[in-house]
Amino acid sequence: MKNNILKKLGLILTVALTSTQILAGCGKTTISQSNSNSASVSKPDVTASAPSNAASVEAKGTITVAASPTPHAEILAKAAEILKEQGWTLKVTEFEDYVQPNLVVESGEFDANYFQHVPYLDDFNANNNTNIVNAGGIHYEPFGIYPGKKKALSDLSEKDTIAVPNDTTNEARALLLLQANGIIKLKEGAGLSATVLDIVENPLNIKIQELEAAQVSRVKDEVAFVVLNGNYALEAGFSVAKDSVAYEQSDSEAAKTYVNIIAVKAGNEENEGIKALVEVLKSDAIVQFINETYDGAVVPYKD
Repeated sequence: MKNNILKKLGLILTVALTSTQILAGCGKTTISQSNSNSASVSKPDVTASAPSNAASVEAKGTITVAASPTPHAEILAKAAEILKEQGWTLKVTEFEDYVQPNLVVESGEFDANYFQHVPYLDDFNANNNTNIVNAGGIHYEPFGIYPGKKKALSDLSEKDTIAVPNDTTNEARALLLLQANGIIKLKEGAGLSATVLDIVENPLNIKIQELEAAQVSRVKDEVAFVVLNGNYALEAGFSVAKDSVAYEQSDSEAAKTYVNIIAVKAGNEENEGIKALVEVLKSDAIVQFINETYDGAVVPYKD
């Protein structure tokens, strides 16, 4: 009987060792992805045999994008779903300001950013010795005048205050909108480089309060009106169609100029990941998402 028990124990041990060897041979596939300074990301190195699956998508790499929270990061979140189906991982980091997103692209920390228009980018490059370029226009955000303590432009009184963004291109845009609505008059030819120094007529002696763009909406309860970029209007809970007392018309100089873009460091605009990103952001699916989501505050751009 003792011999029978020993034989059974030997059989159990043999089975256990065989099972261990089988499990060791079926370890998980290890995939490493490298993220270069541009979206031309190396294809993953497969260090073990990947399982055969006809429905699987080959991983192409990661695209890193710095973006304003609204609407840019929201649009990118929708784009990420489509890019995933193509094998791309889209990693989005939100920034509240208009400076860091360009600096992290210039440094190579991020592949691209999505928050600005070309006039702002040109001004930034000139003032910061950066070399960032337009990789594709995506959408346009109408600038609007929104109520603060006053509800209609006809309610404006002597020495009321209107808050506007203080960066060069967006301040000009705000001033042009105030001029279009008869509040001020700018000197001839001021155009898209206008500043408060170019105001030649101000019948009500309106005070123009210049603030960093992200701060403008936060003073709405302290001033008569605020003039807002589309994304900051959305963040403040404003609807262009329902809340603005005036906004840029589609045929205005600003509407034709201030298209929000995907921006990259010069030389990276033709990288595979960037081209895939821009193509998806211009797709019918994203156009539909924008039109259904933003109530006219964001308008898809057509080349």
